[in-house]
Amino acid sequence: MTENFNLTVSPCKTTILSALTITGVGPTRNLHLNLAARINLFTGDNGLGKSFLLECVYWALSGEWPGFQAYPREDAKRDEPSIGFEILDAAGQIKQGQASYDWDRQQWVLPNERPNIPSLLIYARVDGAFAVWDSARDNGINRKTKSLTFSREELWQGIQNQVDGKTTYISNGLINDWIFWQNSPEKETFETLKRVLKRLSPPGLEHGDLGHLEPGKPTRVPGDSRWMPTIKHSYGDIPLVYASAGVRRIVALAYLIVWAWTEHQEQSKQIRKAPQKRTVILVDEIEAHLHPKWQRRIVPTLLEVSKDLASELSLQLLVATHSPLVMASIEPLFDYQKDKVFHLDLVKHDLFGSRVELHEIEFSIRGTADSWLRSELFELDQPRSEEAEQAIEDAKKLQARDDVTTEEVRELSERLMKYLPTHGDRFWPRWTYFAEQHGVEL
Repeated sequence: MTENFNLTVSPCKTTILSALTITGVGPTRNLHLNLAARINLFTGDNGLGKSFLLECVYWALSGEWPGFQAYPREDAKRDEPSIGFEILDAAGQIKQGQASYDWDRQQWVLPNERPNIPSLLIYARVDGAFAVWDSARDNGINRKTKSLTFSREELWQGIQNQVDGKTTYISNGLINDWIFWQNSPEKETFETLKRVLKRLSPPGLEHGDLGHLEPGKPTRVPGDSRWMPTIKHSYGDIPLVYASAGVRRIVALAYLIVWAWTEHQEQSKQIRKAPQKRTVILVDEIEAHLHPKWQRRIVPTLLEVSKDLASELSLQLLVATHSPLVMASIEPLFDYQKDKVFHLDLVKHDLFGSRVELHEIEFSIRGTADSWLRSELFELDQPRSEEAEQAIEDAKKLQARDDVTTEEVRELSERLMKYLPTHGDRFWPRWTYFAEQHGVEL
């Protein structure tokens, strides 16, 4: 593993963000990241900078921050903080941009014109908020809405804009759009939504799960005069506003993808240009609210969503995760030429403290979620309770000693029986033999 690496990025058919360099900003003083063309997975403990990286990627691609802008470190020098990025175009040419922090204006400034990034960008935050950047919204009317940030409420209810005393509607919101698409004589958009929902659904009913996320018949709910979308469950149609947190998050992601792509097509038509062939999707903690069975499906299915939008549309995916099942799910589809895994780690720096380092992980098939939990990505010695792990560690230490008493073995055996299953645990044969050698029958 290396902290600062410079790897060759293979040319691709469309423009991608290929590299990101950050100095004097965030949890680590210096960071260089070479991105893969298709899947980029980010792991690491809480507070080490996964969300920070996604927000910097969004800024590099759009020129807008999806929330608060990144602020230089307290120990940064006045001339030090910078955020650089590289754009790889379809011809294999690299365009560079580097912003420095203007301390007087308290903002990031690019000395030259930002490299053109022809793509559609979607960022799903873990708190239910979203951000969208659309390269087709680069005209006098829409320039201010080229980058849109939706709070969780705005995503569902819509966004209005006040300009010169006039009200315009930037987004009608999930509730209104869903009902309009469902009742419209032109069913194309609603059919696309249905395909994306089906694609991102949990396993089918044969596995005891909810099955496909399928729109039901609109209904009314108390206290609201609007018709509400519903989702079909095996036990009946449920208004989306009453659906589970996991269902709402995936439904919101599906809607936002369809809405953003539909708007991009419409904006492209208005400016007399062909729609872009590249979409970049950023998802923070993609497993949030999802059952383990759903976690095992979400990345592979999200990767395939482009097929539901347009035949030639390609996807660059950047995902932050804490889930070993998400890691296990990419084993069958991992492509060493197109995919990468990164890990943020807190390492001992010197006698006075630690520092955050970014490592590109050499991907290998581990087979089980337990194996991923014990990997350098999650760093668990045992995929057990803390009490069981400590009991096993104490047992190993006891086995390594020469002066072992029967009472010590009996006491530790009682602890192991309390915290480990009585049958089937792989530690028992080893311990049982040891205990019998010291006069303790189990």
